[in-house]
Amino acid sequence: MKGILRRYFNLQEAGSSLRTEVLAGFTTFLTLAYIVFVNPTILKQTGMDGGALITATILSAVIGTLLMGIFAKQPFALAPGMGLNAYFAYTVVLGQGLPWQTALGAVFFSGIAFVLLSITKARLYIINSVPLSLKIAIAAGIGLFLTFIGLKNGGFITAHDVTLLTIGNLKSRDVIVSTAGLLVMTALLSRQMKGAILIGILVGTVLSIFLGIVKLPVAWISAPPSLAPLWMKMDLKAALALGPVAIIFTFLLVDFFDNMGTLIGLGKKAGMMDAKGNLNRMQQALITDGFAVITGACLGTSTVTTYIESAAGIQDGGRTGLTAIACAFFLFCLLFFSPIIAIIPASATAPALIVVGLMMAASIKELDMEDYTNALPTFLTVIMIPFTFSIARGIAIGFISYTLIKVLTGRWREVHWMMYLLSLALGLHLTI
Repeated sequence: MKGILRRYFNLQEAGSSLRTEVLAGFTTFLTLAYIVFVNPTILKQTGMDGGALITATILSAVIGTLLMGIFAKQPFALAPGMGLNAYFAYTVVLGQGLPWQTALGAVFFSGIAFVLLSITKARLYIINSVPLSLKIAIAAGIGLFLTFIGLKNGGFITAHDVTLLTIGNLKSRDVIVSTAGLLVMTALLSRQMKGAILIGILVGTVLSIFLGIVKLPVAWISAPPSLAPLWMKMDLKAALALGPVAIIFTFLLVDFFDNMGTLIGLGKKAGMMDAKGNLNRMQQALITDGFAVITGACLGTSTVTTYIESAAGIQDGGRTGLTAIACAFFLFCLLFFSPIIAIIPASATAPALIVVGLMMAASIKELDMEDYTNALPTFLTVIMIPFTFSIARGIAIGFISYTLIKVLTGRWREVHWMMYLLSLALGLHLTI
């Protein structure tokens, strides 16, 4: 069995091992397990059943991640996307007053569109039309984005009415836990120790127990809630009405660029990019993403997408689909052991986001900052991803500025025709 796995996933060629892949999958699992608790909290405000949402969230993540590992052979995990779940709940259902069943229908059709675009290689063609400088900038911007989230979750920074951000309470227990985890991770990484991020998370969790931030669970095992209230409840007919069609396009557009940015960033982090900056087996990854969206809608959750937290597992050595398979296994266990995983606080996983953000942001050194027609768009991409708290918006601003500057300087021939269409579509999305 081990021999079959080694050959199927080319472990020797990838410079990895079964032990490394499983460890990396567990690290990825720990950094994204929070979505199992956050996603139901957001979506249940629409009237959806909270218990069923927990099961739907876990199963959609498990199925999507397994597909990514087995079919695309990539070390990436999938789960219901943050941001898209908020759009689903607060804008579509609560804001526009549409039933959640209709919103699920819109998600379903956006997934169909993803698959069709991916099978015809249209998505791959679009991604290949993006210049290398912007691809590098996307990876760096995501790194800063992760660092920002880590600093926020760790309590190092907090909101301020005047300056927008300010330093947090450095005496708080959360900061103490995050600082300890960050120091442990850094020390172990400097010694090139495998599992450094995972060990740092575990150290932070143990410390949080002693500090009284979390308590050991009373119940260690629980049966998964029934999926019946959500299974196949999407209203496909209502989703094809004029208003919801615009919502389908929004789901499609936002996830398209969020997913593109995430895949590029993760691929670069894992060393899976070719000389032109394209991800190996990109088409398979895109097709997987589309089927994961469809599956999520059937189960009863908002758009499922590739998670940037997969970078934590990549940092711990994950290079093949075995990492994703291992992560899916641990996610599946959440159906029965969620009380245990629930005690891991955000302050314990925050250092992982900071460290991985540092690694990804390091790609900025590869940018050519001498040519201002490339330098300004890439710089805007890097800073606007964290400043707008959105990968999609940061990419949009970078694409639009790149196209405009090239045209204004008479270098319009350097811009791929697809970039003109993308810039126009993204400009309309930002302004309408």
